[in-house]
Amino acid sequence: MKAAVETDLLTVDGLTVEFNGTPAVRGVDLRLRRGETLGIVGESGSGKSVTSLAVLGLLPSTATVGGSVRLDGRELVGLPARELAAIRGRRVAMVFQDPLSAFTPVYRIGDQIVEALRIHQDLDKPTARGRAAELLDLVGIPSPDRALDSFPHEFSGGMRQRAMIAMAIANDPDVLLADEPTTALDVTIQAQVLDVLRTAQRETGAALVLVSHDLGVIAGMADRVAVMYAGRVVETAGVDELFARPRHPYTLGLIGAVPRLDGGGGPLVPIPGSPPSLAALPPGCPFAARCPLAEDRCRATEPPLTGADGHLAACVKAAELAERAPAPSEVYPVPELPAGPADQTARDEREPVLRVTGLAKTFPVLGGSVFKRKVGEVYAVDGVELDIRRGETLGLVGESGSGKSTTLFELLRLARPEAGTIELLGQDTARLDRAAAHRLRSDIQIVFQDPMASLDPRMPVSDIVAEPLLAQRASRELIGRRVPELLRQVGLEPAHATRYPHQFSGGQRQRISIARALAVRPQLLVLDEPVSALDVSVQAGVLNLLQRLKAELQLAYLFVSHDLSVIRHLSDRVSVMYLGRTVESGAAREVFERPRHPYTRALLSAVPLPDPAAERGRERILLAGDPPSPTERHAGCPFRARCPVYAAVPADRRGRCETEPPALATAAGGRDHAAACHFPDI
Repeated sequence: MKAAVETDLLTVDGLTVEFNGTPAVRGVDLRLRRGETLGIVGESGSGKSVTSLAVLGLLPSTATVGGSVRLDGRELVGLPARELAAIRGRRVAMVFQDPLSAFTPVYRIGDQIVEALRIHQDLDKPTARGRAAELLDLVGIPSPDRALDSFPHEFSGGMRQRAMIAMAIANDPDVLLADEPTTALDVTIQAQVLDVLRTAQRETGAALVLVSHDLGVIAGMADRVAVMYAGRVVETAGVDELFARPRHPYTLGLIGAVPRLDGGGGPLVPIPGSPPSLAALPPGCPFAARCPLAEDRCRATEPPLTGADGHLAACVKAAELAERAPAPSEVYPVPELPAGPADQTARDEREPVLRVTGLAKTFPVLGGSVFKRKVGEVYAVDGVELDIRRGETLGLVGESGSGKSTTLFELLRLARPEAGTIELLGQDTARLDRAAAHRLRSDIQIVFQDPMASLDPRMPVSDIVAEPLLAQRASRELIGRRVPELLRQVGLEPAHATRYPHQFSGGQRQRISIARALAVRPQLLVLDEPVSALDVSVQAGVLNLLQRLKAELQLAYLFVSHDLSVIRHLSDRVSVMYLGRTVESGAAREVFERPRHPYTRALLSAVPLPDPAAERGRERILLAGDPPSPTERHAGCPFRARCPVYAAVPADRRGRCETEPPALATAAGGRDHAAACHFPDI
């Protein structure tokens, strides 16, 4: 990590932002030195993104900005639009959260980078195009000369984000503002993007402001951290000091709520309640209503940001926390979770719930503008193996495009698969008639990623939860008893059954989705990225709820997620998919501690840890490029083009990887751990 030079490059004093009279940022102070990385963390609505946008003057006209933002002593707040435009991209550049929205879709990538160069530098088009190709090469985009002529939609998500970074560093800016640059990216692509950001910072010497909700990313990237809550900074310190000895209960709660790749199961430490509305802030400390250490004086006056040795906290208990250095579980109440069947009974003695063997699914590729004809196939799923027993959770992981969602759809259809077999509770779905499929459907339910999209906004919660019961022709008396029972079971008030989805928070909406799924007493719950859209504090509560429900109701879960820390925390078993195939499976502890497939090793090495010392000391395995196209049948191992083991194997031993697809083989010694690799122990 770079040593910071003791001169303030960017100074933010008393920054305030209001939207039509409603505060969004309430007096933020920040200091950024040359070559330094400042991480900004906090829950949704804390003001992180608004702060970064206000620095560049990119807020809409409805925003009223106050306070001071100085770049090398020059005031930016209130600067005329023409002068501010000359600074954007030249002195300060932005990497946005969603590059597909940030790029103009009708212009080629190269044209947009060339435009950014020529606005600020006296370059002709050929020279600017050559510089643009160099920038794409620097951020790791293959064949940069050809990539310049691509449109944004032709790039994958990771490539678009790398192209966005290339455009941001085009004019060697002094400050890079990165607003959630890795959100929604696969863990391997996230590692690539973070590596590109490090390269960009090293090449340009820029200071970096990194806004992220991922404490692992902040731990690995930042020199200093600012924690925001309710529109202001409540704690700031060097990254090692803040993670080791947080002085604000909110920071302590955020750290305790994060599932860790190097941790075990057990309950997480959720922060109770939800952030206050900035339109009607209570007097005193905004965090007091959620704080287990709150006193009467906390509700009287909002504490200032004070401290020594560069570690500042806005809390009256900061000195006590600094002296005690308590663990999150010593401050926040930790729920007790009952033991489930997986903890009490051997796996061989438990009833199989789902067994999938050799599952395959293809989709036609159509060509022709008037008369459509089949010109190829997409091999979306091409050999999936799953095995779930009663009371256990199977985590299904893999990059985007690996076939996870297609596998779920094939399971939920309860029909004859294109190839392979699906057995649900001992019944082969290929042999089910319509009546049998209808009876079996109540035994498998799904909870979707986005609860707002999956809940009908026109229906009250009582009708939403009752919908599956009505589909199963349940009586009104049963529905009347079951709906309040379900709402209590997921931690909601039955009195709120008349409310509509928009009147609930994101975490509460996901609890409603879970209640609806449980209405017909399923035996298998399919969870498709159920916590990926939630803040870490809310995520902890939902994960604890899922663990409790599994134990109490003896449910089986098929849990799909790109977050391997969540999978490690919740799962009993893990199945890893690559390009439509299962490449590794086994007990979670075995797979995470002794991975046998190089793809699994790369996934695990890319997961950031919320521990700066441990994160800096880890060895990264960066995979080259993106997964190959699923429209082609690949001879041999489909992973070999990205495989570090294949690259290290002597040329005379690579023949098997090039010609023979590896079978899913169990490890020696009878261990319940299988991998599809010719060289699993290298």
